[in-house]
Amino acid sequence: MFLKRKLSFMCGILGLSEVLQETLYTRRDRQETISRCFEEGLAILSHRGPDASGAKYFFDEGVFLGHTRLSIQDLSPAGTQPMMSLDEKYAITFNGEIYNFPVLKEKLEFLGYNFSSNTDTEVILNLYQEYGLDCFAMLDGIFALGIFDKEKNQLIISRDGLGIKPLYYYQDESRLVFASEIKAIEIFLKDVVLTLQKSNINKYLTFQWCPGEGTPFAEIKKHIPGETLVVTDGKIVDRKTFYRLPIFRPPAKNLKTSVRSIISGLDANLRIAVHDQMLSDAPVGAFLSGGLDSTSIVAFAKEIDPNITCFTIDAGNAANDGMADDLPYARAAAEHLKVPLEIVKVNPESLVQNLEKMVWMLDEPLGDPAPLNVFYISQLAKDNGIKVLLSGAGGDDILTGYRRHHAIMIDRQIQRLPKVLLSAVELFSGKLDKRVTLFRRLAKLFNGISLAGESRIINYFKWADQGQLLSLYTNDFRNEIKNELAEQPMLDFLAHAHPDSTDLDKMLALEQRFFTTDHNLMYTDKMSMAAGVEVRVPLLANNLIEYAATIPDNLKQNGRQGKWIFKKTMEAYLPKEIIYRPKTGFGAPLRSWLKVELRDYLEDLLSRKSLYSRGLFDPEAVHALISRNDEGQVDASYTIFSLMCIEIWCRQHVDSVKLSTGST
Repeated sequence: MFLKRKLSFMCGILGLSEVLQETLYTRRDRQETISRCFEEGLAILSHRGPDASGAKYFFDEGVFLGHTRLSIQDLSPAGTQPMMSLDEKYAITFNGEIYNFPVLKEKLEFLGYNFSSNTDTEVILNLYQEYGLDCFAMLDGIFALGIFDKEKNQLIISRDGLGIKPLYYYQDESRLVFASEIKAIEIFLKDVVLTLQKSNINKYLTFQWCPGEGTPFAEIKKHIPGETLVVTDGKIVDRKTFYRLPIFRPPAKNLKTSVRSIISGLDANLRIAVHDQMLSDAPVGAFLSGGLDSTSIVAFAKEIDPNITCFTIDAGNAANDGMADDLPYARAAAEHLKVPLEIVKVNPESLVQNLEKMVWMLDEPLGDPAPLNVFYISQLAKDNGIKVLLSGAGGDDILTGYRRHHAIMIDRQIQRLPKVLLSAVELFSGKLDKRVTLFRRLAKLFNGISLAGESRIINYFKWADQGQLLSLYTNDFRNEIKNELAEQPMLDFLAHAHPDSTDLDKMLALEQRFFTTDHNLMYTDKMSMAAGVEVRVPLLANNLIEYAATIPDNLKQNGRQGKWIFKKTMEAYLPKEIIYRPKTGFGAPLRSWLKVELRDYLEDLLSRKSLYSRGLFDPEAVHALISRNDEGQVDASYTIFSLMCIEIWCRQHVDSVKLSTGST
């Protein structure tokens, strides 16, 4: 069975606020121009809302809102967006899911509010009318939205606290445009010379993703998670933060609570998070890799729907790339839980065929093939009539699980060694053959070992150091970013952490604010919505983030055992063969594919002619890096893949628009 409620829609949103034109004629002409832009922009976002019948938009004096609709619950026209309040004082375009909206609706009805629909959209409108900007802190869910307040002549733009739903905006002297995806904003900027932000290109190569509010374009920003913007006549007049991660508060860890009590609390919070996110009138499916996170989600979801359909990836020769093969574990998990399992076969040919589509759908040049796995699974789910998938994303980011979490726990002991010894170890490990998985991981562990404090913590997130990257850039590129630090947004973030926070607290906070938001969650949303499927992430539910922050470090990362307390909790539900299986990433055997199956594609994208024409990278330096990677002198496969994705992105976004290559 499915827990049912009425009308909530995942979608694409689009909006504009601008200074009014001087004459009635120019206003009408402008309105017609903007209407055409909205139709084109909404067409570009149609994959996010394939159930809409035609473009849907609202306009008032100087404000336009647009929406595309993916219907998950009731298909009634009462849920059509943009939606007006009953008194017609407010209009909203909303992409998301509010899990506590029935409770909020009851509260509003007690206060005398009436409703014409059973949507969470209308609840948000009335909640805003009652509580103003304070309403967003009351929402338990995922959202990106715009509300037009006619009485105040203000546009309110807000994004959920973890940034689970994407939201971008552009602002100039006379207008602000916001949307779920960059490509929709570009439609409104045909009269604008956009600037390629080289400092952000450097960030994409450093981390594979861009931390903070930056995008490849200097003029287009990511909306900061947990923040509300107030816009009047196209100008941001106020910003208000309604959610901050636990890292900014005094630690509230249950140091004297028994392990049994903590397990009981985690069990209860996991169940609540999963059950809340099972609410749907459409069938709900789930990712199932056979790992702890996804299998735990399915175990609790099965309590609501015993026959929940699950999906996994067959990555073929993943073991050749130092990765554990998920498929046997996924099959074992499905058999244990007695749920159906659908399998998607992934091969190098499919990566070549869909890489350009991946970059286009992402809007950003992420240097990771994992987004395609989300797309393939979402496509298969859609073919099976499933519009909603539960993902295990987030478990590592709140309860540990990555190798860097073990590393940071032993880092203080390592730092006690003599500096001369540390430097020697770093130098020696850097010369090991990176084709050997163990040597590659040792080199990663000891890279930057001489760093200290926040810089040392952040270094674990880097895929390439600045010296290596600078050698790849042209002189102009190097000169433009010489005063820039790729990690600056992360340093600024940690500067406000509570002084009693541990190194593990800080690392997990970086996972939650940057790695999940700017990488995992971004690609999960974009690539699932590319197939017209909504993905929910129960392990990043508000109650779990808050509860996880109370668990002592040694119960999260216990020696080499990550997610120790989570594993102990799930021993009541899952076999140890699944709980304690080798960890693997949700990716593809990229290192081996780049040397054989993807070689021709690589050589085409990164040919000397192509690189010279682009003018960002030194062709000889790039080809030298490729050769050193082939020989095992460096582990640069993901850097090379990032270069490929940047070239594809430039062909899609730079070569087709007016662009300035100056400025950082």
